[in-house]
Amino acid sequence: MFGLAFAMAGVPRGTADGGMAAFQQFVPLIFMFAIFYFLLIRPQKKKALEHKALLESIKKGDDVITVGGIHGKVFAVENDFVTLDVASNVNIKITKSFIAATKKD
Repeated sequence: MFGLAFAMAGVPRGTADGGMAAFQQFVPLIFMFAIFYFLLIRPQKKKALEHKALLESIKKGDDVITVGGIHGKVFAVENDFVTLDVASNVNIKITKSFIAATKKD
């Protein structure tokens, strides 16, 4: 504690070093935010936009895969729901947002 007081005794108050020191404390935070933005936030937003476009483009007859791994063909599309034909005469109704992907033939 006394070492800090003696070290600061040689620096007069109100110099430009105080402002520069405060700025230097924020430089690592700025770099960390930039890294988080480019590695986490930006890719997540891009994936969310792609998923939203996928959900809007679903139409009757598309082969889809749900988040739970159920494969089926779209039988009917309503506002927030999709009816899937998973086997002959077996239809299930799911929430549209639970569709993970469409099958590519």
